[in-house]
Amino acid sequence: MSDVPSNKPYLIRALHQWCTDFGFTPFIAVFVDGTVEVPMEYVKNDEIVLNLSIEACHQLQMENEWISFQARFGGIPRKIMVPITHVLAIYARENGQGMSFPFDPSKLKGLHIANPSDGASEKPKTGKPSLKIVK
Repeated sequence: MSDVPSNKPYLIRALHQWCTDFGFTPFIAVFVDGTVEVPMEYVKNDEIVLNLSIEACHQLQMENEWISFQARFGGIPRKIMVPITHVLAIYARENGQGMSFPFDPSKLKGLHIANPSDGASEKPKTGKPSLKIVK
């Protein structure tokens, strides 16, 4: 069974449910390139941290390929679209408990990238993802 789908979306949904059940705030760290739809003004070092709490996002859909929702940034409603492949980690803001995922930007070459300049002038970093507590 070599075509078994990734367990990553299932683990993300499970940890989101765990956070929600115990009153924690689920955050995800995301690698940002042309396939990710987020407010670019909040992206730092090709990464963004997003709050996935019920209070922060509306119409949250966590599917096997994409996480999508609507949220306000600076009071402005925005549509967020994140490929599951780009999720670096999911964790509880309050205690940091969660899970990080192996990430290799070179494996993303087969994906459609909306911005043709991506990869042409600068390549994504290949280091380990780093997390910091956001208060």
